[in-house]
Amino acid sequence: MYRLYGSQILRRLRERFERLYGNAADLCLKRVIMMVGRYGQGIEAPGPGPLWDQTDALLITYPDMLNTLGERPLRTLHRFLRERLRDSFSIVHILPFFPFSADDGFAIEDFRNVRPGLGDWDDIHRIGEDFSLMFDLVLNHVSRHHPWIKDYLEGIAPARDFFIETDPTEDLSLVVRPRSTPLLTRLPTNRGARYLWTTFGSQQIDLNFANPDVLFEFLDLLLHYVRHGARIIRLDAVAYVWKKPGTACIHLPETHELVRLFRDFLGICAPRTILLTETNVPQRENLSYFGEGDEAHMVYQFSLPPLLLHGLLRGSARRLTEWAKALPEPPPRCTWLNFTASHDGIGLRPAEDLLAEEEISFLVRHCRKQGGRITTRSRPDGSESAYELNITYFDAMGTGESSPVAQRRKVLRFLCSQVISMELRGVPAVYFNSLVAATNDLERVKKMGYARAINRTKWQERELLHRLSTRRSVQQVFRSITHALRIRRQRAAFHPDAYQKVLDFGDEIFAVERTAPDGKESVLCLSNVTGRRQVVHLGRNRQHDFRGGPWRCALSERPRGHHDRVGLAPYETVWLVRGRSPE
Repeated sequence: MYRLYGSQILRRLRERFERLYGNAADLCLKRVIMMVGRYGQGIEAPGPGPLWDQTDALLITYPDMLNTLGERPLRTLHRFLRERLRDSFSIVHILPFFPFSADDGFAIEDFRNVRPGLGDWDDIHRIGEDFSLMFDLVLNHVSRHHPWIKDYLEGIAPARDFFIETDPTEDLSLVVRPRSTPLLTRLPTNRGARYLWTTFGSQQIDLNFANPDVLFEFLDLLLHYVRHGARIIRLDAVAYVWKKPGTACIHLPETHELVRLFRDFLGICAPRTILLTETNVPQRENLSYFGEGDEAHMVYQFSLPPLLLHGLLRGSARRLTEWAKALPEPPPRCTWLNFTASHDGIGLRPAEDLLAEEEISFLVRHCRKQGGRITTRSRPDGSESAYELNITYFDAMGTGESSPVAQRRKVLRFLCSQVISMELRGVPAVYFNSLVAATNDLERVKKMGYARAINRTKWQERELLHRLSTRRSVQQVFRSITHALRIRRQRAAFHPDAYQKVLDFGDEIFAVERTAPDGKESVLCLSNVTGRRQVVHLGRNRQHDFRGGPWRCALSERPRGHHDRVGLAPYETVWLVRGRSPE
């Protein structure tokens, strides 16, 4: 069986190398075999069983999110995780912890070492003893100060061919941009001035994956991260990695072939490692990274944050329900990563095909009223459009008022958004600053000089613990999110592969039924997205008659409603199961 599996996957790898690099395919395949042998790994068949289950939930955090004087930040973070979050989260996404020069870690100077001052690989391993780990493979670009750039400037092989030189007079008007900065950056070399491709700005120089030597640097890094405990590898900004002047330079066939190649490569040496693509783009384009079940194992649900925000601000679940009903079934051994916030902003491109222009404009106006910022991107015609909302998700749920009533409404809206993201098919992910109800960090924006800093607060541990012990709203958010995650992991109906049926109980209610893979358990999830009390008549749904019961809420373990009616307070969510509460 292993020999058969190995021959199949090696044959696929060779075909992928041939599509990407033509006559160099055989040499590339030999290099792969030598590489996996050097790491002491060989061809393995995928292990039995699913790659995930309902106990999985992911926390997104910077390595220095928590700081204590005289202690390595990774150790401070580990203590907080172990003492307060071990029963709620199973996976920790530690954002880039490598030496960097810009973009809070994503302009990397050294891919292989932990940044001095954070800790070392042993500190990463200790977190890995209590949680599964997720690392970033930042493959589109390197820091302007990376050693490869220094070699390039001096014309030293192999790095002199690692980057994309382009004639500045060439027509690049079709290129899809995620930024408004110039696409090309001028660098002085010992061969004269050269213009290099810089998709994300002048401090991040794009790599040339048309050169197989670049690919093999990243295949080696992939194994390096697996050896250090990565369960999930996040392919950062992967949509832009392959460039062809005269095209949009996004989602090119070669890009998808690269993702498939990474998937097959992991199939050889680490078949239980999960590949996650980060593609902040419209829904249809985002879905394409599942391929035919042969690309990413997991894809971010980028449309969820703006749709949830729109629904709760407008008091209507219609757009959210339409989107969720239309979601296709993921391929086998594939699933979603559901989130509302991350270290980046709330992307608007994923909502382009789902919300009307007026509805997106409403979100932009609301963000500005709540003290947020707007990041723009350049369109091919030279105009600019809103790319993302830069605001904490907690403040995004505000009304602009400071009264106690308005603040309570803000907390309830926010918690409704978080629980909805947990009940949908897939694996839930929560950003650290959402967990602690962080507000807009305008001082950090002023200090750092870019809009995304608004939601990248780094905390002194003592300050955060005081906040958690004295601020009622923060306590409510922290306790409610961690409680819901603990309840979720006890329910097989929330397995990422569990069946999902989106139901229609009117625009005021978002409703979804989840059924365990073995069919033995179902949970009916109802969320009131309005600021008014609602009564849900379970017998009036056209798709299914939910009369029966008795019902109880798994979140509160209390009986809920009559046999055919359930009352919901403003912004309340219930997870209904049949039967009486346990003694």
